[in-house]
Amino acid sequence: MNLTDPRFQDADKAREYLESIQWPNGPVCPHCKADKENVTAVVAKKEGAKTRAGLYQCNVKECRKQFTVTVGTVFERSHVPLNKWLLASYLLSASKKGMSAHQLHRTLGVAYKTAWFMAHRIREAMTDENPSPLGGEGQTVEADETYIGNGAQAKKKKVFIEGKGFVMRGGGGQNKRKVVSLVERNGRARSIHVRYLTANTIRDVLVKNVDSKSALMTDESNLYKGIGTKFFSHDTINHSKGIYGRGHVTTNTIEGFFSIFKRGMKGIYQHCSEANLQRYLNEFDFRYSNRKISDTERALLALKGIEGKRLYYRRPYSHGASANA
Repeated sequence: MNLTDPRFQDADKAREYLESIQWPNGPVCPHCKADKENVTAVVAKKEGAKTRAGLYQCNVKECRKQFTVTVGTVFERSHVPLNKWLLASYLLSASKKGMSAHQLHRTLGVAYKTAWFMAHRIREAMTDENPSPLGGEGQTVEADETYIGNGAQAKKKKVFIEGKGFVMRGGGGQNKRKVVSLVERNGRARSIHVRYLTANTIRDVLVKNVDSKSALMTDESNLYKGIGTKFFSHDTINHSKGIYGRGHVTTNTIEGFFSIFKRGMKGIYQHCSEANLQRYLNEFDFRYSNRKISDTERALLALKGIEGKRLYYRRPYSHGASANA
């Protein structure tokens, strides 16, 4: 998509484009779901008077509310022009490792705080609230866990490995944020921020997110031994012995996903609070799961996800909280 496209330069063109996405069959009242037969455009009653572009009136007696295409979406009540929202959505959807709020702030010409919150609203739009299970019959799902952040490190220990002698092992982050990711081969990714990495946590994540008919691939971690029996098959690869592939048995797909995710978090975003981590995970999952389509199509999917979601900058019950995560 050309960044000089009128949709990115003109607020009215952007509104018309968003209306064509949200209302393919004509305007629909977000309050009572009345269709175009019961909705009319609001026009100025007096000559020379002005009214807001894209404003509609619901004519259902019990409703009678006015609305625009942004009502009931993550764009609602924003004072940022819609063309900038569309451009921000495209940039976040097209950038493989993400785009920092500082870069959005410079590109869009908005305040840094505004750019930061816009990015979080778009991540909310990228979130699939009712995802179907990964995998299925004849499909393989790779599972692994990783750490994010600069928490304290556990001490490494010397471990004897046949053929290598004594080597240092361990050193997982005690206070780092834990993430469990699941990746379908040639398919979708799903990442979940968890508080603790235990066998029970892993069990819950896998049972809720992976079809039991799937073939499961993991490393040699004991976390997966018990739950592995619940799937069609469970194969492991022993990384501690320097083995990274044994025929079709490998976790290279999920390692590739982690590579993109960590480069984005360290090189682009550099830091995120634990409260916001899941939303960043959803962003990387969205781009990875839709990597086989064009940037324009991916941005369109993100825009289709804006409906029925709201995100508030401050918690209504909190004093001085910087963001609702």
